[in-house]
Amino acid sequence: MRFVSPRERPSVVIVGRPNVGKSTLFNRITSSRRSIVGDEPGITRDRIRLAAEWNGRRFDLVDTGGMMFNEEDEFPVLISRQVKMAIESAAHVIFVVDGRSEISATDRELADLLRRSGKPLTLAVNKCDTGKQDKLAAGFYELGIGEVFPISAEHALGMEGLLDHVTAGLTETGDGAEPPPERPIKVAIIGRPNVGKSTLLNRLTGEERSIVSATPGTTRDAVDEEVVHDGVPYVFIDTAGIRRKGKTREMAEKLSVVMAQRHIRLADVVVVLIDGAEGVTALDATIAGYAEQAGKALLLVVNKWDQVPPGEQRKFKEQIPDKLKFLEYAPAAFVSALTGSKVRRLFPLIGKVHRAAHRRVPTAELNRFVETVDFERATSPGGRKPKIHYVTQASIAPPTFVFFTNRAEKFHFAFERFLLNQLRKRFDFEGTPIVIKSRLKRR
Repeated sequence: MRFVSPRERPSVVIVGRPNVGKSTLFNRITSSRRSIVGDEPGITRDRIRLAAEWNGRRFDLVDTGGMMFNEEDEFPVLISRQVKMAIESAAHVIFVVDGRSEISATDRELADLLRRSGKPLTLAVNKCDTGKQDKLAAGFYELGIGEVFPISAEHALGMEGLLDHVTAGLTETGDGAEPPPERPIKVAIIGRPNVGKSTLLNRLTGEERSIVSATPGTTRDAVDEEVVHDGVPYVFIDTAGIRRKGKTREMAEKLSVVMAQRHIRLADVVVVLIDGAEGVTALDATIAGYAEQAGKALLLVVNKWDQVPPGEQRKFKEQIPDKLKFLEYAPAAFVSALTGSKVRRLFPLIGKVHRAAHRRVPTAELNRFVETVDFERATSPGGRKPKIHYVTQASIAPPTFVFFTNRAEKFHFAFERFLLNQLRKRFDFEGTPIVIKSRLKRR
C-alpha cells in the first residue's frame, strides 16, 4: 500500500526536557488549545502537529514530548525516539529551556544532540516574565547555541522576535500562487484504551506517528496525520482511550477524554475501534454512542481479528448487532492493525459513509419517494397514521428531513423507525445517522 503525504510546508519542531512550557508555546503560536497543558510533567507523549503562519510564511509546528536521557523506563525511551524522528524532518528546531531554573544535565545533553543534528537551531528561554529574568537568560549562552530569545509563552512576551528569527529562512507560501487544497476528510479513531488505535494510525499513515505500548492509556493528546490515498486527502486523528468515569484519575487522563470527545464533534467520520480478542463490551457501546449522538458518520472496526479463532468469528459478527442495536446502520470491518490485514479496505468504507452523510436528495425526488412508500406496513399507535403531504431535506451531516403532515405532534417511535428504514433503503444512507422531524402543514 502506497501512502503520500500532502504536507509540503516546512516543519518547525519544539523540543526540550519535561515541563519547560513546550505545549504552552505550541498553543500560543498556533492560537489553539491543541496540546494538553498542565503542571504534571510528561503530559505530552506523541508528536502533535498543526499548521501555523507568521508574516506570510506558512509552516507546520510540531510539539514533542519531554526529552530525557539515560532512562530505562518504557515511555521515556519511546518519547525520545519520537523526538529524534521529529528533529530529522525539521526545517528549524526551537529548543525550549526553563528560565526560572539553572541549566540541567538534560539541557546540556539535548543541546549537544541538537548541535550534532546540523539543523537550524534557536534557543527559547521560557518563563521570562520580567526584565530581571531576561538578564538571567544570558546565562543560557553557555549551552553553545548562538541565537537566544527570552520569552514568556504564557503571557505572549518576546514572541515576535522569536518567530521573526525562526521563520526568516522558511520558504514563503502565503502569496496565494497555489490553489487551496481539497478539504481533507477528518477521521477520528476512538475506542477503549489499548484496543490498537495508535497501531492503526501508524498502519494507515505508513509511519510511526503514535507511540505504541501495551500499557493502557499511552496516548493522551490526540495525534493527527495527513495522508493522500488514491487522490483523496484524509486527516486521521488518534484520540486518547476513553475509560469509565470512575477509572479516570490523573488530570491528564481526564483532560484527554474531554479532548477525545471534542475531536469526535470536529470529525467528519468516526472509526469506533473494538478489540476482537475481548469482544464487544458495554463501554464500547457507550463510546460509540458519543459519535452517534454527535450525528457523525460511523464505521465499526474490529481490530486484532487475527486473534479470534476461525470457529468464533461467525459468533462474534452476530454479537455486534445484538450489543450495538442502535448502530445497525453502521458498516463493520474486521482488520489486524498489527499485521496490516485488510486495513487497506478502510479507505473506501470511510469514503462511502462520508458521502452518505453529505448526500442531498432533491425535494422532487423525495416526494416521488413518499408516493411509492406503502404506509400500510408502518406501525402507529391506535392505527392512526399521520398523512404526509410532502418532505424536504433541511441539512446534511447528518442528513435531516422535515416531513409536513396533518398533525402537530412528533412521529411515534415505530413510525419514525419505518421512515428511517425506507430512506436508507432508497437512498443508501449506510453509515450515517438520519434525523427526522415532523411539521404541521398549515392551510
